[in-house]
Amino acid sequence: MNLGLMPYVVGIVLSLSVAVFARAVGLDRDRAFYPTVLIVIASLYVLFAAMSQSIHTVLLESAAMTAFVIVAVAGFKSSAWIVVAGLAGHGIFDAVHGDILENPGVPAWWPPFCLAYDLGAAGSFAWILRRRSRQS
Repeated sequence: MNLGLMPYVVGIVLSLSVAVFARAVGLDRDRAFYPTVLIVIASLYVLFAAMSQSIHTVLLESAAMTAFVIVAVAGFKSSAWIVVAGLAGHGIFDAVHGDILENPGVPAWWPPFCLAYDLGAAGSFAWILRRRSRQS
């Protein structure tokens, strides 16, 4: 199935829209915002595994999610740049997900969409952090 560029375009546009919205209403002023985004993003593969009704897949996806939760908490507790790396790392995970984990609940369009979203979110958060450091 050829999905074309649509999942990538939608992922980037949506991630940038969320970043602009969060900035406009002040959600991103709380240092928990982007770590929470990373945790939610990582949890979605577990949801897809549950939809596939495979306990084995739920356990494997939960282990992967746990790694990203650890990164999110570490970034929240120390350096927000760890969260940027975690978001970008999840994008890389999306790129190789099908090669390392078999999860029949994952829609075909999800990995490219999520990859684009993750990289867009990582880029947006990095831009915010750089801008904050210049203003200090």
